Amino acid sequence: MTDYELTRRDALKALGAAGVTVTGGAAALAWDESGDDDTAETEADAASSESEFGEHERETYRAVAAIVYPSEVAGIEEFVDSYVAGRVEADSERAADMAAAVADLDAYTREWENSNFVAVDAATQEETLRGMGVKVADPNPHGDPRHRVRYYLVNDLLFALYSSPTGGELVGIENPQGYPGGTSSYQQPPSDR
Repeated sequence: MTDYELTRRDALKALGAAGVTVTGGAAALAWDESGDDDTAETEADAASSESEFGEHERETYRAVAAIVYPSEVAGIEEFVDSYVAGRVEADSERAADMAAAVADLDAYTREWENSNFVAVDAATQEETLRGMGVKVADPNPHGDPRHRVRYYLVNDLLFALYSSPTGGELVGIENPQGYPGGTSSYQQPPSDR
């Protein structure tokens, strides 16, 4: 079975498809090269987002991605970290909502397993998502906890995967929206794998 290796480039394309303009790492690099001090404000904004969304939340996103992404996908950790960092940096309000969804998932897991979501094994994590009803829940950012977990964790991670060039290739969409391919891509049938 062929592995589909996700990259940071895939994460940047997925962020672009989500309408997120990535500035963090690129802005810091530009600052280093130009000597301009304007990035201090950007770094302060990123730090305030990070206070709500930290390493525990990132670990939870990685764990959920490992469950919902197809087994053929490799490079999940770097991809998820890059995508989530872009989301958090771009919108501090969304970052707080993402962190709240992780807290909802942890609260449910503690109720049944006496532990946070990332502290239980992968099989229990999958069972927890199923037991919470995330698979059948409508994604709703203002709904009850299972709806928010579906919206902010599961659906956002799946959107990131399938809007990336590698994720699109995985499901036979050689040209996801926002990913240029030229007229020749429309004249060729999808390749069989």
